This record gives sequence, C-alpha cells and structure tokens, in this order.
Amino acid sequence: MNGATIGDNFNNVDCYDDAVIGTLEKPFNPMSGFVILKGNICEDGAVIKPSAASPALMQHTGKAVVFEDIDDYKRRIDDPELEVDASCILVLKNVGPKGYPGMPEVGNMGLPAKLLANGVTDMVRISDGRMSGTGFGTVVLHVSPEAAAGGTLSIIRDGDEITLDVPQRLLKVNISDEEIAQRKAANPVKADTVSRGYVQLYQQHVQQAHLGADLDFLRGCSGSAVTKDSH
Repeated sequence: MNGATIGDNFNNVDCYDDAVIGTLEKPFNPMSGFVILKGNICEDGAVIKPSAASPALMQHTGKAVVFEDIDDYKRRIDDPELEVDASCILVLKNVGPKGYPGMPEVGNMGLPAKLLANGVTDMVRISDGRMSGTGFGTVVLHVSPEAAAGGTLSIIRDGDEITLDVPQRLLKVNISDEEIAQRKAANPVKADTVSRGYVQLYQQHVQQAHLGADLDFLRGCSGSAVTKDSH
C-alpha cells in the first residue's frame, strides 16, 4: 500500500532465516508451485502441480489408456481385464467446463485396482477437469481446449504414445499434425446434450479453462449495483 514495488521494499532488508526464505540464486524449491504445459494436446495450456508429483514421472513417455467420460472410467478402471501397466498414461475426456458442465473435481483419478494391489502408487494422469488442491500425484489438469470443445484431447486413442516433460513445459501426443487433423475431421464435436435451461446456457457460453471458465457475455463487466431489496 506504500506505492513502492516489492523489490524496492525488500532490496535492503536482512534475512534472518535463509532456510525458509530463499533467493533467486538459492531458491527454496527450484520448481515453481504450478507449471503451465503446452503442446499439441493442450494448445491453450494445461496445469500440473510439481510438488504433488512423483519426480520419476516428471519426464515420462507412455501409452494412453483412454476413458471417454467419467462413467466410462468408473465402469472400467477396476476391470481385471483392463490393458494397463504402471508405464501407461491414464486419459480422461469430457470432464471440462462444457463436457461435464461445471468442470468437477474428478481429475485426480484413482489408479487401477490391479496395479494398486501390486504396489503402484502413482501414474501420469491427464484430463480436462480439475482436482482438489490437497490432492497428490502426477496429474495434468485443465487441458484446454477441452475434449467437448474439439481439442486434441478428444481424438486421443488407446495406445497413442504421450510425452510429459515438465522441465520443458511440454505435453504432447506423438502423432503427426496430419493424423490429428484427419481424426478431428472424422470425429466432429458433438452438439450440446442439454436442450434447455441454465445448463444449456452454460454449455453454449462458458469459456475454456485458460480463460477462467467464465461466461462469454460477462466479459468486460464488473457487476451491477443491487438497487432494490432482494431476499
């Protein structure tokens, strides 16, 4: 509130505990609290929380195991016949702002029961949804554009090779641009499934995660004064 910059305020102060207060030369943690990833899966970005992730998975390439929506995930995740191992990458589609109206906290997918039974505690997981800030694991969230908006996430198939490289801020599926375009042309975005009411309004007007999942007709507005008593 004094009008000075943070740098001006702290340039000449003494630090009495450098184990808690780091410097640029000796940071408390070399990795930021959140990392924004880019790549052909998430042209407008995706989010990962490195402090919650497993260091061994921060640079990882694996085959996709795809769930088309949350119901598909719930049906199959504990199926003993699910073709999955610890090196695979779990992909959950259609849980973003439009696809699962409201973008719920379902991105922190549980691991397959048969892998848990063998002692596996973490896998790379990717979705266009979100999760609780207290969740843990190597989980990529907020993929934008989401699957329901025609993002590349929508055309990922079982067995596609995906690369996550957090130090390089990269998330990509290892197929060509031509193949991505062909798949999108063959699988156009489905029409909104809700035909009326607020959910239809929301699906038609909500923006993508990287824009805050705000309603497009509210852009540039700062709210309205309440001019009459309203209970």
